[in-house]
This record gives sequence, C-alpha cells and structure tokens, in this order.
Amino acid sequence: MKQERFILDTDPGIDDALTILYALASPEVRMEAITVVNGNCPMKQGVINALSVLELLNASSIPVAAGMDRPLVLPVVNAEVTHGKNGLGYAELPTPHTKPHQNHAVELIKDYVLENPGEISIVAIGPLTNIAMLVRLYPQVVGKVKHLYIMGGAINHCGNMTPQAEFNIYCDPHATHIVFHSGIPFTLVPLDVTYQTLMTEEDLERINQVHSPVSEFIVKSSRYVMEFLSESQAVKGCALNDPLALAALFQSHLLDISHLVLDVDTNQGVSMGKTFADFYNYEQKTENGYVALDVRARDFVELFIDRMIEISQ
Repeated sequence: MKQERFILDTDPGIDDALTILYALASPEVRMEAITVVNGNCPMKQGVINALSVLELLNASSIPVAAGMDRPLVLPVVNAEVTHGKNGLGYAELPTPHTKPHQNHAVELIKDYVLENPGEISIVAIGPLTNIAMLVRLYPQVVGKVKHLYIMGGAINHCGNMTPQAEFNIYCDPHATHIVFHSGIPFTLVPLDVTYQTLMTEEDLERINQVHSPVSEFIVKSSRYVMEFLSESQAVKGCALNDPLALAALFQSHLLDISHLVLDVDTNQGVSMGKTFADFYNYEQKTENGYVALDVRARDFVELFIDRMIEISQ
C-alpha cells in the first residue's frame, strides 16, 4: 500500500494531539514532520506538546519544528479557555527529552516540498500563518505542494470564535487570504462538518476500558473539550475538528466535497475572519478551492474510536 506523505502544520491543543495519534494509528499515511504555529496555545508550548505526544507513542524520530509565534497583522490570540493552560486539558505529559528541529518550520516545509515535488501534502489544522509565510518567501513551492487540507472556517455554520468566524481563521485571516489565493490546491474542512463528528461520553468509556497511558491521555484531554463545548455552546460531545481534516487526506469518501469560489473577510468588524463560498459565482471567478459540506459523521467517529483503541493497547 502506497502511503500518503504529509506534513502536519498544527497549534497543538487537544484535537491537534488527537490528530497526531490518528496519523500514527493510520497505515494509509506517513507523517513526515510536524510544524508548529501559534494558535490554541502559544507556539513554544505547542512545540512541547507535539514532542510530548510523539514520545508517548515512541515516535520521536518525526521532526518537530517551531514556526510563527504571532499572526501576520493582528494581535496574538490563544484558546486557553478551550484547551486548558497547557493546551492539553486535564492531561499532563512528561517534559519531552527530544529537542525541536534546528530549522524554522517554514524552512522545513520548503525543503520537504522542493525535494519531493508533487509528493508531499500539508494538513494545516491551526492558523495559516506558517503556510502564508511559505508562499510569500518561497513562491516556487506553490506548484509543488501535492494538496493542502485546512481545518478551518464556517460556511453555512455559525462561528465558534465570533458569531461568524471559526477560531483558526479568526486568528489570522490575512494569512488565510494569502493561502486561499496562492494557487496551492486546497480542501477546506469547516465547522459545517467537524461539528457533526462528535465523540461522546460512551465513546470515551470504550477507549478508557483499555487502561493504558495513551487511553488515559485521550480520555483526560478530550473530556476537557467536551465539558467546555457543553457549557458554552450546548454541543454534546468532543468535536473531532482536526482529525477530520486529516481524514480528508485519505478517507475522502466520508466527505461530500464541492469545488467553489472561496474567500475570507479580512476587514475589521463583526465579520472579520468569516469564510464564505460564492455558491452562485456571482462574479464569475474561477473556483479556487474545495470545501467539505457534509460528512458521514458516525462512520468517521467509529473509525476514529477503533484506531484510538488499537493505538492505546
């Protein structure tokens, strides 16, 4: 079986950590590297979290590189209220022994892509600051990235940061605008689908039955998000936002995907960070991206739970 090779660009909070586990549990993919950006937690904490999660699975051979620690234009935004002080909810992992890669995240991505043209996809599950910098500094990568999968945005769904904006896009809408119009082929996996993929308390109990350090980490971290979503948004479960974006890379049959004209509002105001699709193509523009608008949610959750149980044993 030929594996899909990819770089994970992430801001390691809870569902980011679950995505790392999902990648390591999935033989269909090969995670070449992890690059970290400011988002759910400060970038430096995100590097620690990524290294710690890899050590939990004895996967420290995968390089982790520190990236952009602030948005292109706007002030820094983090999500401690959603992911906890250390970004991993109720879970605590030992301080990692592994050191981050010597190169900056943008340089690392550039090197992988240019040395393997057309072979490396990027799964971006945090703000798009690293990817925007990649495009601006090294425009020659645009035609050489196989595909970009983005967890972010809300098309027909309300936002989770403002009434209209999803967190990742809100953190750096200017970076999103650069990426959307860069020419890199991309698929957006927005809240429209990710908020359908809810891991329930019963699902966590199935994982908890394994009784291992990995299962304990999954349960403790996920429960934090589950409690936050229940209290703040009346969402009953832990939304598997970021793992679903990874699934778009190798389990796209679970998603209903449309080719549309996509854009983002970068103006200061109530709609800043709002992603939108021009469904009727009023301005007669060429479609610039793909977007997932529906998902076979429970099928995905079951696959995810099965692999979490497997990797926990």
